[in-house]
Amino acid sequence: MDSVWQVMSEQLYFVHHAFGVKIHSFVLMNNHFHLLVSTPYSNLSQAMERFMRETSRNLAKPSGRINYTFGSPFFRNLIDSTHYYLHAYKYFYLNPVKAGICERVEEYPYSTLHGLLGRSRLLIPVEEDLTLFSDVEGTLDWLNRVPSDDDWSAVRKALKRRKFKLGKLDKKAHPLEINAL
Repeated sequence: MDSVWQVMSEQLYFVHHAFGVKIHSFVLMNNHFHLLVSTPYSNLSQAMERFMRETSRNLAKPSGRINYTFGSPFFRNLIDSTHYYLHAYKYFYLNPVKAGICERVEEYPYSTLHGLLGRSRLLIPVEEDLTLFSDVEGTLDWLNRVPSDDDWSAVRKALKRRKFKLGKLDKKAHPLEINAL
C-alpha cells in the first residue's frame, strides 16, 4: 500500500498541474480508490486516462506484472450540489472505517485527510478544504458517526449513477446536521 500510495500521489500531483484538475479528496483502499475532483476545463476523461495509464505503468514495472492493474475504466459521477458533495465526502473518508481497517477516519494513512491533518506528508495538491477547516473537531465527529445501513446503501447507490441522486435521503436535513451521511 505504501508504494501504491506513493505512485498515485505522484500521478495526482502531475494530473493536477498538467490538466488543471482540482482534487478535493482521495482515499486509497486495498482494491479500489475514491477520488473527488472538479474539472474546470471539462477534461476529466483525458486526466483520468493519463492518471490510470501512468499509475498502472509505474506499478507494473517494478513487479514485472503484465496484466491489468485496474479491473475496469474509471467511473465518473456528477455531483451537482453541496448537499451531494458532503454525502460523497463523508462516504469516501468513512470507507476505511466501514471496512474495519481503522476505528476513526483520521487514523487511515492512505487518505488526503491524514495529510491535511498533519499526520503524514501530503504530496497530493488538495483544494482548500473548507468543510474540514471550518471546524476540525466538529467535522471529525461528523465524519466518524457511522450512518445507518440504509443511508450508507443509498449513498453507495447514488455514487453508481451517472448523476448523484439520493432519492428518499434527499428529504433529510443537511448532511452536517444529521446522524447519517
